[in-house]
Amino acid sequence: MPTARSSSRRSGCFGSPSTGSWRRTAPMPSCPTASSTGPAAGVPRHQHVRNPLEAAPEDPEVPVLLPRLPHRVEMRRSQMMEPKKQPDHWALLQRMNAADQRSYGEVFNSFHELEPEYLEHYTTTLGRRAWLVGPVAFASKDVATRGADDGGLSPDADGCLRWLDTKPAGSVAYVSFGTLSRFSPAELRELARGLDLSGKNFVWVVGGADAEESEWMPDGFADLLARGERGLVIRGWAPQMLILNHAAVGGFVTHCGWNSTLEAVGAGVPMVTWPRYADQFYNEKLVVELLKVGVGVGFTDYASKLEVRRVIGDEVVAEAIGRVMGDGEEAEAIRERARVLGEKARRAVEKGGSSYDDVGRLMARRGVVNV
Repeated sequence: MPTARSSSRRSGCFGSPSTGSWRRTAPMPSCPTASSTGPAAGVPRHQHVRNPLEAAPEDPEVPVLLPRLPHRVEMRRSQMMEPKKQPDHWALLQRMNAADQRSYGEVFNSFHELEPEYLEHYTTTLGRRAWLVGPVAFASKDVATRGADDGGLSPDADGCLRWLDTKPAGSVAYVSFGTLSRFSPAELRELARGLDLSGKNFVWVVGGADAEESEWMPDGFADLLARGERGLVIRGWAPQMLILNHAAVGGFVTHCGWNSTLEAVGAGVPMVTWPRYADQFYNEKLVVELLKVGVGVGFTDYASKLEVRRVIGDEVVAEAIGRVMGDGEEAEAIRERARVLGEKARRAVEKGGSSYDDVGRLMARRGVVNV
């Protein structure tokens, strides 16, 4: 596993120079956060305040309406964390919400054009101050250098980019589920078959803690990789920003973590959504139902244990990839919406953009709040 310091530098998050200065500040700043929220704190945070499951049927498949939101948002009970089953986590969320209520305002890795109704809901209906300063992955430097700021890319990462250079525009599906998601051998096997069945080129980042290839790799898949024509598997870390912004990439199979979601939005890449837990099912709602820049595989089980997960079949995986990377009207419409949204994301962080201006407004508040 990479160290926390190297991880922050690779991902473009706030790294050791910033955190070091915060540690030296007296008194130390307090910055409670419900990280990785989807619609600017509207959907996920709403559940932290009011538990919609209290009055919901026990049937895990019955839709539960999240009340008083700008859009009609329904979740299955099976997609939401059960407070009774995870009391410690729920208590933490409640403490976070209480701290939020006491705070002067909140800073979000999002941008106005992504979710204007939820920004309005948060600032007007809930009466909170908010500054949207994202996508932060684009804010500090040109995307062409992101991921290479450790003094150069690893041989595997460099080889991945050179492999992408040989592929036609929009022909590659990028597959990555973040650093925390774990897949069972059965899930990995079906995913591999689905990638093969899709007929698309692919770059697949397999988690370092996932099972060894010998436990899940289907017959013929190793030969497919050995030929190097259609597929490439990376074990561990990959330069995600560089991959997503490569012209060859035409789709992103993702767990819907907020950072990954926003990076795909900024790159203008449509998504195949495969949420696992945390805020990821809410983010999927934003991507698939509200923004309409993605297609779900139909995973509905909020769980962190491999043995309780329903395995998504290979044909489902292949169909979902085809729906965002194929030639039909639906795929073309999804890609066009993703492209337009990506342009809005890039403009947001440029001078005069909404996020650029929000940073200025936030800095103007320094004299109002002790930080």
